[in-house]
Amino acid sequence: MKTEMTPLIQPRPKRQGGALRQLFYSQRVAPYVFVLPFILSFLIFFIYPVINTILMSFQEVLPGQTHFIGFDNYKNLWNDSFFTAMKNNTRYTIWTLLILIPLPLVLAVFLNSKAMRWSGFFRSALFIPTLTSVVVAGTIFRLIFGQTDVAVMNMLRHAFGFETINWLASSSTGMFVLVVLATWRYAGINLIYFLSGLQNIPHDLYESAAIDGANRWNQFWRITVPLLKPVTIYVITISIYGGYAMFTESYMLWSGNHSPNDIGLTMLGYIYRSGIEKNELGFGSSIGLTLLAIMMIINIIQLKFFGMFKKEED
Repeated sequence: MKTEMTPLIQPRPKRQGGALRQLFYSQRVAPYVFVLPFILSFLIFFIYPVINTILMSFQEVLPGQTHFIGFDNYKNLWNDSFFTAMKNNTRYTIWTLLILIPLPLVLAVFLNSKAMRWSGFFRSALFIPTLTSVVVAGTIFRLIFGQTDVAVMNMLRHAFGFETINWLASSSTGMFVLVVLATWRYAGINLIYFLSGLQNIPHDLYESAAIDGANRWNQFWRITVPLLKPVTIYVITISIYGGYAMFTESYMLWSGNHSPNDIGLTMLGYIYRSGIEKNELGFGSSIGLTLLAIMMIINIIQLKFFGMFKKEED
């Protein structure tokens, strides 16, 4: 008599979604799954706004209606306000480059020296202004450089026998206040960049140079400066972007976007005035794209100047 034997191990029923599970655990597909959130955010929050801005720059955007007007928005850029804003941003950028590159570099060299005492304290003290809100910093500097007799800088002038002046009423003194604010706030972050680069330079190079008779000055120019070239290029690049993208500092110093004779008008301020205050979104888009093109051209020129596009020799 034959008896049927039932297998001890019953086959497991296939779970629903097994193919989808294998898809996500696939070595080929898994990298794309992890990268997908970044790709989606990049497409939604960067590519789409850029494309929409390009289209809007050729349109007249009114509440509830839009229509193409060709290059009229770009033709209207030829006006005094645009050139004033560009001039202010260019002056501000040049001054910040002349100060915020050599000054943090020299401070970083001193703080990186073994002979420097309390270097950790000075690093923290110089970096703290970077953590301060631009709104708070702008408000404080507006009070320090006020037009009254009791303003801090005017009281300092009185101590040296000078009269009270309105710092934010003229182009020269207004730019001076902007540059001082930028130096106070951003010197610390550039200092950290240069310190990180200095700590990656082998100390043996300095010892060998000292044995060969090189003094501190020669070591600085022939070892420190050349080996800090990548960090310096990075700092210059972000400084150019920061100079032409400056807006909040000017807005807070003059308590709005309307300074005397537009001495504090910036490119972003001009975009805000045209696109938000006057509701000319198409014209504001053309200003933004023009600013983007100008910054790209300037950065490409400076990267070309420093030889960043040259192929490495074998």
